[in-house]
Amino acid sequence: MNTYYLCIGLLFLLLISLGMLVTVGRGKFNVLTGHSLEPEDTLNKWVRAHANTTEYVPALMVVIYILSLAPQAVWVDWFVMLVTLSRYLMALGIILPKTMSKPNPLRFAGALGTYVFGLGLCIAIFQQL
Repeated sequence: MNTYYLCIGLLFLLLISLGMLVTVGRGKFNVLTGHSLEPEDTLNKWVRAHANTTEYVPALMVVIYILSLAPQAVWVDWFVMLVTLSRYLMALGIILPKTMSKPNPLRFAGALGTYVFGLGLCIAIFQQL
C-alpha cells in the first residue's frame, strides 16, 4: 500500500465531504448564499471547516505527491500521516464544539499539527534539491 497516495485520497475525501456537507446544509437551513457569522451557527461552522480545509489541503496534496516520487526517510512517511490526521482534527475541532468562539483541544492539535508537520514536509521538499 502506498501511504502517500492513501493520505492524498483521505485529504481529498475530507475536502469533498465538507463541500457536500455545506451543500446539504444550505438546503437543510434554506440558505442559498452567504451564512450567519455567529460562532454557534451550524452552517457557519461547516462553511469555516470547509474553507479552512480548502486553504491547506490542495497544497498539502501537491507536496505529498511530489514527495511520493522518490524514496523518503521514515520520518517523512510519519509526517505525511500526521499532517493528514491533523487536518481531520482541525475540521472536527471547528464542527463539533458548540461554538467556535472558544479554544478547544481538537482545533489546537489540528492547527499545531498542520504547522509543525507541514513545515517538516517543506524541509523534506528542500532536501530533494
